Amino acid sequence: MLFISTSGVLGRYIDLAPAVTIGLRAIGAVAFLGTFIQWKQLSFTLARKDMTAIILSGVLMGMHWVTYFYALQLSNVAIGMLSLFTYPVMTSFLEPIFLKTKFSKMHVLLGLLVLLGVYFLAPEFNTDNDDFLAILVGLFSALCYAIRNLLVKTKITTYNGSVVMWYQVLVIAIMLIPAYFLFDTNGFVNELPYIGILALVTTALGHTLFLASFRYFSVTTASLMSSAQPIYGILLGMLFLHEIPEVRTIIGGTLILMSVLIESRRAVK
Repeated sequence: MLFISTSGVLGRYIDLAPAVTIGLRAIGAVAFLGTFIQWKQLSFTLARKDMTAIILSGVLMGMHWVTYFYALQLSNVAIGMLSLFTYPVMTSFLEPIFLKTKFSKMHVLLGLLVLLGVYFLAPEFNTDNDDFLAILVGLFSALCYAIRNLLVKTKITTYNGSVVMWYQVLVIAIMLIPAYFLFDTNGFVNELPYIGILALVTTALGHTLFLASFRYFSVTTASLMSSAQPIYGILLGMLFLHEIPEVRTIIGGTLILMSVLIESRRAVK
């Protein structure tokens, strides 16, 4: 979780268009994860019937990463990460639709709790305000991430998680090639060390370790641990970027993370 949460600070620090940053991140992750898969002697083979879902999940993952980094550039680490962490409650609403599970009335209350948290995050409901626009973009990023997770959920038991992740970052690397021609890439060489950290530490190591933890913990327990991600991210933002969250942000973030913890504990029971 500490490794994954470095995305907030790096997303704020790297001075490139989000699509360019994510494209380069994906290329690095393809190399690092590909090396890891070969070292572990895992199979790259996918069944033809699963290709569409995995490619689509890669597109959604790319949209999630780009919009998340855009939200970070618009505001700060706290608002960017907390907006994204509405995805567990979004997932609880979408899961009955995607996976035909039973809908719980408790999810309505949790949804209202998240909305209250977002209300405290937003300084004013005006798209001319960068913080409010960042929240909207962050919520869209969370929606993309929630749908991606539901698509992957049906495939993760069939394939190794690192292999699925490799295909997703490969899709992202290919789909973002036009970004190098559409956006200014001047000075990208100076940013390469930080993009390398993003690809290796945040993406390859962080996500691989998180998936590996499923061997020792239930997915729900691992999800509970993931609630620490925004807290780590905000602390890293305070340490490296000197971004101190406002009182409203702390209240809103507490409400959002409370909904995540309640939903995760309900799943445990």
